[in-house]
Amino acid sequence: KHSLQYVATAVTPGINFPEFTVVGQVDGQQFVYYDSNIRKTIPKTQWIQNNEGEDYWNSETQNMQGDQETFKVNVVTAMQRFNQTT
Repeated sequence: KHSLQYVATAVTPGINFPEFTVVGQVDGQQFVYYDSNIRKTIPKTQWIQNNEGEDYWNSETQNMQGDQETFKVNVVTAMQRFNQTT
């Protein structure tokens, strides 16, 4: 058996941390990374880098950028619902 997990984190701006990060793991080993500062999906293992081409990485980056925008809206919505300010 194998496991695939993506952990996405969104935070409010103003702290010394990217507003949005994603870490992808297979069987607990990180294989991809994305954050809102670099705005690019980065391979973190040799096996994924060797087995996927530029089209895959461009597509993954576009997906992550879309997720980033969705999470940004969700953070604002949650803050409004809990009467928090940015």
